[in-house]
Amino acid sequence: MSHRKVLIIGGGIGGFATATAIRQAGFEVTLIERQNDLHSSIFGVGIIQPINALRALEAIGCAEACIEAGYPATAWGTMYDVEGDFLRDIHGTPIEGTELPPMNGLTRPKLHRILTEKAIEAGVEVRYDTSFEDLVEHEDRVTVRFAGGATEDFDLVVGADGVGSAVRRHVLDEVLKPVYIGQSAYRVNIPLLPGIDRIILQEGPEGMAGFVPIGKDLAYFFYNAAMERDERPQGADLHASLMRHLAPFGGLTAEVRDHHIPEDADIVLRPEESMIAPAPWHRGRIVLIGDAVHAVTPHLGQGAAQAIEDGVVLAECLKAHEDHSAAFEEYTERRYERCKLIVETCVDISQWELGKLPDFDNVAATAHVLKEMAKPL
Repeated sequence: MSHRKVLIIGGGIGGFATATAIRQAGFEVTLIERQNDLHSSIFGVGIIQPINALRALEAIGCAEACIEAGYPATAWGTMYDVEGDFLRDIHGTPIEGTELPPMNGLTRPKLHRILTEKAIEAGVEVRYDTSFEDLVEHEDRVTVRFAGGATEDFDLVVGADGVGSAVRRHVLDEVLKPVYIGQSAYRVNIPLLPGIDRIILQEGPEGMAGFVPIGKDLAYFFYNAAMERDERPQGADLHASLMRHLAPFGGLTAEVRDHHIPEDADIVLRPEESMIAPAPWHRGRIVLIGDAVHAVTPHLGQGAAQAIEDGVVLAECLKAHEDHSAAFEEYTERRYERCKLIVETCVDISQWELGKLPDFDNVAATAHVLKEMAKPL
């Protein structure tokens, strides 16, 4: 199958990881991205790389670069109460046979650059400022009509185009949209303060605050806030609204609130959305990965991790099977329950943070997921 031409639609984290994995498996790979350069990812915001993400990145030769550019933590996290008093540790689960850290924090720009450079080094053809208008499947190929009218044939098409996937309608019978869970996440970069050597969680009366180290001198702060989607503040109102949410906190959150989030801080506020598409995640010669089939809220830091894992597993399946249908079936079978666990546990954690699951143990749930993710792909 080394002669097969594969088109990856979408140049996000999952798209580039998948492109590299499939190219390394011996396929001819083209990736298209509608943005005009590699800066299509959100700049100024960090990302959590759990150990299972690092294992998947190691499979395509990117883990070492990510660890060197980021902050490898010696433990997953620690939880504190609203006053800043210690509650519980979350140690994480090692992966046998590796020396990977429980968690690595990294800026999104650095991760995107690492993945882009690896894909190009592997021989992936990257076309920026390119989008598609239609996919027409034939028995032996897929004809892709690009914006502007040009057409090209590919043997296989991978939809890695996110929660608003345009490829999804070519695969699934039902129209799926991610569900807003009632929370939105504030994020802002801050200096790496003493004590931020892992994920730090601080439980508030109405939401969860947290810290993630993402470099030798950089961290990011987040706050998961309950709010109606259409009532989210914007622009100049972001700082004041975040300060109101953080008013009850003591401890590290209070220090950051009072000294490290100035009025002109670059604060990002994003709605938290959830979705798991029914299996199968493929039809004919077209298959979906990442947020196109499993939109994950950020509560476990697994969104990008699952997209990267998708790409590694898909490449393995394509290499193992001459028949693309068998490859796609194995891919979905290996990925579905794993991704479903992540999606559902994140929703449970969000509902606990919103006060709707008072008996839920978020630390135990997190530990369970980390243990499951440490199992082989």
